[in-house]
Amino acid sequence: MNEGIYMVWLIIQWIIGINLVSPILLFIGYLLVFKKSRPKSKASEGDYAIIVTAYEQTHMLPAVVSSILKIRHKRYLIYVVADNCDISDLSFGDERVILLRPETILASNTRSHFFAIKHFRRAHNRLTIIDSDNLVDPEYLNELDRYFEKGFEAVQGVRKAKNLDGLYASLDAARDIYYHFYDGKLLFNVGSSATLAGSGMAFTVDLYRLCLEQLDIVGAGFDKVLQYEIVKRDKRIAYAETAVVYDEKTSHSNQLVNQRARWINTWFKYFSFGFQLVGMGIRRFSWNQLVFGLTLLRPPLFLFLLMSMIFMVICLFINPVYTMGWLLALATFVVGFFIALFASRADRKIYRALVGIPLFIYYQLASLVRARRANKISIATQHYQQRQMEDVG
Repeated sequence: MNEGIYMVWLIIQWIIGINLVSPILLFIGYLLVFKKSRPKSKASEGDYAIIVTAYEQTHMLPAVVSSILKIRHKRYLIYVVADNCDISDLSFGDERVILLRPETILASNTRSHFFAIKHFRRAHNRLTIIDSDNLVDPEYLNELDRYFEKGFEAVQGVRKAKNLDGLYASLDAARDIYYHFYDGKLLFNVGSSATLAGSGMAFTVDLYRLCLEQLDIVGAGFDKVLQYEIVKRDKRIAYAETAVVYDEKTSHSNQLVNQRARWINTWFKYFSFGFQLVGMGIRRFSWNQLVFGLTLLRPPLFLFLLMSMIFMVICLFINPVYTMGWLLALATFVVGFFIALFASRADRKIYRALVGIPLFIYYQLASLVRARRANKISIATQHYQQRQMEDVG
């Protein structure tokens, strides 16, 4: 093999392989520098606008609103933006709930958010974004208050699984646990920022408007743009593992493929933000920007795992010694994955579902095929009121 081509081949392997061992490196760094970041004392209450967005589907709105009304907090109003929805059967008998239906179809998360902002009943100083399929823990706002009290302007809560019925839901939950642990808890505790997860996140109203008011974001991925805009300003996104929302996990294969197609599309669309933040971090000596930028450059989980296995097989025919290196790196990743599950006290259903990972990867590949036209797929994840038994065999 030509020496130049061989060097490029080695570099590509290193770029992919580092993603397998980086979780363990991050965990070691966390163990070395960790200090408890959650304040012990009760914080003063902020005034929250809780924005709940729905697109086309409304059948889950009563449940999420009911859960929010159980929050133990005195200062909040709920703004339900029902975009392209039939609201004739919707009725909320609490004055804290403001139901908004745009006259024209918005078909955009941020457009819905700013539609709510324009209709604020009072000058809230904080807002939090909740999906229509979420349920909210009663202490959610109190836990967010603790981080705002410390001076943070952006906080990501934890999205726990609302349902673990079936193989796909459990594997979806396992994936979330992995990302929450490494891209949330550990990243924040080593001095960088937690990644945003699309819901269960809160901001000062001023910061949210500063970051997104001049942008018109369509399709999936507004959270990717928002986290870039926040970290670009060298502000840190806090991770509040005690601020809990319960998220509906993917339960059908078609639902999984469409959802992941949109997510993969957003990674290819926005991963270049990582290069920009790495450059800023180097120029400004900002650990926050540097580490967060490197995180954004990492391919989706299934993609770098698949590429790693392909490289390992190829190395069998080129240099078997490298195959041993890939095996060691893959084993390191597996250890890191189980550390996340153990540390997060994952449900037993999730462990039992791990045997279905090959099938899960198959559907991820199907998502990759659809990723190019992902924005033509409905922006709303389809949810089902009655779960069906899944054929996993």
